[in-house]
Amino acid sequence: MLYIYWNPSEIIFHIGSFGVRWYATCWLIGLALGYLLMQRIYREEKIPDQKFDPLFFYIFIGILAGARLGHCLFYQPDYFLSSVDHFIEMLIPMHHGSDGAWHYTGYAGLASHGGVLGMFIAIWLYCRNTKVPGWVVLDNFGVVSGIAAAFIRIGNLMNSEIIGNVTNVPWAFIFERVDPYPRHPGQLYEAIAYFVIFAIILTVYRKHREKVGTGLFFGLCLTLIFTFRFFIEYTKDIQVDFEAGMLFDMGQLLSIPFIAIGLFCIFCKKGMAKLGAKPLSESLKALK
Repeated sequence: MLYIYWNPSEIIFHIGSFGVRWYATCWLIGLALGYLLMQRIYREEKIPDQKFDPLFFYIFIGILAGARLGHCLFYQPDYFLSSVDHFIEMLIPMHHGSDGAWHYTGYAGLASHGGVLGMFIAIWLYCRNTKVPGWVVLDNFGVVSGIAAAFIRIGNLMNSEIIGNVTNVPWAFIFERVDPYPRHPGQLYEAIAYFVIFAIILTVYRKHREKVGTGLFFGLCLTLIFTFRFFIEYTKDIQVDFEAGMLFDMGQLLSIPFIAIGLFCIFCKKGMAKLGAKPLSESLKALK
């Protein structure tokens, strides 16, 4: 078998003593592409530029804080809640080493489910302060989120993390930084799937833009991404020891509520109407 031996450097290049990491760069590329596409969508929907300008700040902080806290609290609470030093490590991108000094490590642990929850809170704050209808913002995020999620998983691949189960498929990766066994490249599976999901939702958006504000695109995004996430977990190795005896791992358990919300947004039109969802033309009347 011609397996792929995988052990790239975590650092792309150095600026003095500071190393620019693949993981952070992939995060920034994904967020930047999402930002540019969202800016174009806002302009096509004739939402004033001043309403768009603060959005990136809200979303960047919300996703980063949510993803970090989600990883620490969902996957490693026994570590990060065990001491004051570990709690500080949860909040800042540094590690308190055995030598007594603090070392910069970056945020090595980020959870996508926590990032989504952080994004929801950020969108709520943004909408409260700008008066842009929440369902319009959520639907627009449903269109662009796939591209950001794909690049985040490429970052995981470059970091040799969230690896798959041992397998003998010919495209298996041997993550040399982890062990000598051929494994499913689960990060690559997810990245490809998220690119495809992004293309599907963008195509639907181009044909049915008038449905922005009804929750359709937000629902499609949640349903497609987290349904795929649920099933792809079967190809992944467990991330933390406590998952070993579980029927469903933590990633699957956290995906189920998002799938349920997505299906509700797509199919329960009366329920969505009661929550204030309405077509784009009606949603934007409040901004005029």
